[in-house]
Amino acid sequence: MSLPPILYHYFQLPLPYARTLALQEHIHQTQLLRRRSGQHQDYLLLLQHRPVYTAGRRQLLTSPEVEAEAARLTDIGADFVATKRGGQTTYHGPGQLVGYPLLDLGRWSPPLGIREYICRMQKTIEMHLAEAHGVQHAPSEHTGVFLDAHTKIASIGVQVRHRLTTHGFAMNITGEPRVWFDQIVACGLADVKAGCIADATSTVKGSDVTVEGEIDGFVKRFGRLFERDMVKLDKGVEEEVVDAIHAVEEEAQLSSDCPREPAVTLI
Repeated sequence: MSLPPILYHYFQLPLPYARTLALQEHIHQTQLLRRRSGQHQDYLLLLQHRPVYTAGRRQLLTSPEVEAEAARLTDIGADFVATKRGGQTTYHGPGQLVGYPLLDLGRWSPPLGIREYICRMQKTIEMHLAEAHGVQHAPSEHTGVFLDAHTKIASIGVQVRHRLTTHGFAMNITGEPRVWFDQIVACGLADVKAGCIADATSTVKGSDVTVEGEIDGFVKRFGRLFERDMVKLDKGVEEEVVDAIHAVEEEAQLSSDCPREPAVTLI
């Protein structure tokens, strides 16, 4: 592969959404500045979030409806963040693999368009389900990955600025997210419920699945679909992005030991 490798990193502790969003923005700005000299890197951040509901840019961030929904959802113990990604309200939390590809779409020849980028991300998830778990997806007119017409296992919502990507995908691994999804009409699809790999594989292999157990296989398939080598981020390097990732992990460690109040964030 002639293109530089994508550096990937998995965060061991669940992260607060707003802080992770700030990390993405920091990396985006770093990539934008370094691109002028051709010294910028591409990244794939993999993680679990602390329980959080997020609204997409299709919704008016300061509308009374969104504010009322934020109050209701924080009352049940989740954070609420209004974002500028595509899509509508969805949930992220433990038991779900969240991926934030921070890529320069201009590196490919020809450059990847947004539609092609989303298509490759979706095909990566579909390939992972089939190859790692023997689970086949069902075709759908909606963005995301479905097990059948009424069961969605993965969501996709992205933002692209200056051909640099932020946000990404969320794939349900265990059954833990289901009870949280039941509180909302996820992505505006009233007749769709949340599915997960654990349920889908119970009739296929009967083996336990964990988020951590998905990382290696998913990374390899991501590299295959995007035609890039994947290299684990070296946390021992003194570098601005690595330092920023260290800071987020240290904050996550501190906050995991302390009680917290749900937060509402309008960004």
